Amino acid sequence: MTTIKAMVRKPRTDGFYSVYIRIVHNRKPGYIKTDKIVDAAHITNNGEITDPVVNEYCATLIRLYTDRLNRTDVSLWDVKEVVDFLLKSDEEVCFSDYAKSFISKMERENRCRTAKNYKLAVAHLERFLGTHRIMFGHLTAAVLKQWIESLSITNRAKEMYPTNIRQIFKQAIADLNDDEKGITRIKFNPWVKIKIPKSDTTLKRAISAEACREFFNRPLPETKMLSPLPELARDVALLSLCIGGINTVDLYELKKSNYNNGIIGYKRAKTRHCRRDGAYMEMRIEPFIQSTFDKYLSQDENDEYLFCFHQRYSNSDSFNANVNNGIRKICADMGMKKEDYYCYYTFRHTWATIAQNDCDANIYEVAVGMNHSHGFNITRGYVKLDFSPAWRLNAKVIDFIFFSDEQSKQGKALDFEAPVDKMFRISKKMMIYGRAYFKGKIVGELTDIGFSNIDEVIAALVKQLPKDIPIGCNVQFRLTNCDSQKEVVYERSKGKGF
Repeated sequence: MTTIKAMVRKPRTDGFYSVYIRIVHNRKPGYIKTDKIVDAAHITNNGEITDPVVNEYCATLIRLYTDRLNRTDVSLWDVKEVVDFLLKSDEEVCFSDYAKSFISKMERENRCRTAKNYKLAVAHLERFLGTHRIMFGHLTAAVLKQWIESLSITNRAKEMYPTNIRQIFKQAIADLNDDEKGITRIKFNPWVKIKIPKSDTTLKRAISAEACREFFNRPLPETKMLSPLPELARDVALLSLCIGGINTVDLYELKKSNYNNGIIGYKRAKTRHCRRDGAYMEMRIEPFIQSTFDKYLSQDENDEYLFCFHQRYSNSDSFNANVNNGIRKICADMGMKKEDYYCYYTFRHTWATIAQNDCDANIYEVAVGMNHSHGFNITRGYVKLDFSPAWRLNAKVIDFIFFSDEQSKQGKALDFEAPVDKMFRISKKMMIYGRAYFKGKIVGELTDIGFSNIDEVIAALVKQLPKDIPIGCNVQFRLTNCDSQKEVVYERSKGKGF
């Protein structure tokens, strides 16, 4: 049985008395402090409160508490649980505060990179709502839909940020609501009415082997710095390309214990916490990059890290940003357009593309070489993998890029999503290689400059056509711009087109 009564306890230093609601449950007392006070003149000798305003307020509060307790079976609770139930049922919960504790737990579990993404999501939502104290009651379906709409111009955040916020909301409902005790601190779940958009398809950043040779075998931009950023960027990009496309964060976090007998063994930072095998990978350091690898080894005996990157950069994000900055400087020196600049991930994508297109690897072999689970999370957790096939594939990629002048297949076929380039421009200064085909056989050919348009090239080829081609037969004209390497094919009928 539970009894509830308004009362006062000891006087304050100013002579006033704070008003409490006393809860007696199973003969044990508990107290809920109100924001009301009374003076000694409004307290009887028996401790009864005589102030009518305070009594009216307390009576309303007692009716509210009684109604809540009558709707819940509290017979097996102790008095502390009863008090907590009455207090928390009436307290509005702060989403921002809960999110901070949720993210802090991630950081304590060493899930720092995931925690960073959650921080970015919460920070963006707070900026959108204009407050650092978002309450759960603020996050209605209408508000969240407007927020998601504001993310529509982004590539990845429009899916990642709402997904992270939804995950925090889901965990909060599990932690703060208690169906067994009838505690519902979070009154509604708006996410049942919301559809989170999909992120855009990942850009295919891979470049050809020819572009790699140009990038790695050109003079670096001149600089007065003792440790120029372009040199660091080129070397780190080379390490990525020649160690199976390893990420900057994994290079940055490699420890001396991860390197033994010419082999590095590490757990990929991005997926180590969500894969049964811990995303473990071993890769052999090939002789081609041994000197570059050794160039950045830490010389400090007390340093646990393998490379000296920690001595120059405070964290992996700073390291990655500086590497990308250096790569952009090289691209600018090459005369590239800004929209075509490479980034660090260019070389990871390039490793995978050349491995598959030019080194005859299948998708599974590429996935193993890049430390992707390839859908075998559970199996990889059971099997102790032999990584030597990935080493041999990595050696093939290095040989193809740096020890051959063979043309790469990259770029010969358009991606499915890539638009067809319909612009084939000709000027008199451009070298044009033209061929005319009839029944699959070349019947006319030229390589020359001085053409102003496509019709002039076709007219020059028509002069070489055999006279015995019947009227109405089609002839194919294949034109290549030797300067831009763009190619087009036209078909003309004898008697109509020429």
